[in-house]
Amino acid sequence: MKVYICPKCGWLRIVSRRKNVECFKCGEERMMVTKLSYEKIGRMTEEERKDYARTWLYLHGAKK
Repeated sequence: MKVYICPKCGWLRIVSRRKNVECFKCGEERMMVTKLSYEKIGRMTEEERKDYARTWLYLHGAKK
């Protein structure tokens, strides 16, 4: 299981086998794999996930 993030909107998605992952929230065609483990994201609260996404987008420069 891998955790992907949308470089456009920050939506997180857990995927098991796919390599090309699209965002169902904004339609971005290529989500990026994160360093989060499945276990770690499972223990995170919704607010912690939002904070992670905001920080990731800031550090990696969200697409416009």
